[in-house]
Amino acid sequence: MMAQGEGPGSDEFGDLRRGTLQGWSFRVARLFFLGWLWLLTGYRVRRTAAIPPDGPLIVVSNHLHNVDPLVVAVSVPRPVHYMGKAELFRIPVLGWIIRLGGTFPIERGKADRRALRRAEATLAQGMGVGIFPEGTRSPTGGIQRPLAGAALIAVRSGAPILPVGVTGSQYLPFNGSRVPKRRYRRSVRVVTGEAFTIPRTIDGQRVTSEMASDLMMRAVAGLLPPEYRGVYGTDQPGTKAVTAAGAEEPTSLP
Repeated sequence: MMAQGEGPGSDEFGDLRRGTLQGWSFRVARLFFLGWLWLLTGYRVRRTAAIPPDGPLIVVSNHLHNVDPLVVAVSVPRPVHYMGKAELFRIPVLGWIIRLGGTFPIERGKADRRALRRAEATLAQGMGVGIFPEGTRSPTGGIQRPLAGAALIAVRSGAPILPVGVTGSQYLPFNGSRVPKRRYRRSVRVVTGEAFTIPRTIDGQRVTSEMASDLMMRAVAGLLPPEYRGVYGTDQPGTKAVTAAGAEEPTSLP
């Protein structure tokens, strides 16, 4: 596991806290958006375990709506820098706002090595990184097969992982035609799980990014109702957990 301040990219990116919401400014912004989300979406959050208050942390969640980064961000009581699609940074004003929150761009559809280095540098500086492993919003509401990026970062960094489950946001307005329409309800709910680390080996073999992806997304699926679990539903064929074959379980953190 990389030591804080010594990870790859630390020199390349400099102090990644600079120019972002920290301390009192983060707390004020978070309180504002908590109230805003409660008023408009009925937002509620439930924590099943304490969230590590400092140090590197990878926050992973399912993805239903464009507002999910904000929903997940206010659910974690510490600054977390999220990966965001590069197109957002080209929109006037919005680009400045999301940079203020620490969001950094990733070019979708290709291996964006700079974004991966930026994520590793953020973790090395003792901060949180937020990733939606599916890479895009689910068209069905259920978890889709994840991309490799989040797992690669987790394996390389050894950072703790915080699973988060989101429900209800797919029915909010301005979500395109990704899910069947229904009458709008203030019903956005978030559950945060217990932070854990990816084991280094399974059955004596080094954990691959595919295995790490499976562990991460199963942790997220475990926080969701069955209809949101998608390919990680218990009745889905071909989705046996890698821990079922004699692997050590992910290591939970106190």
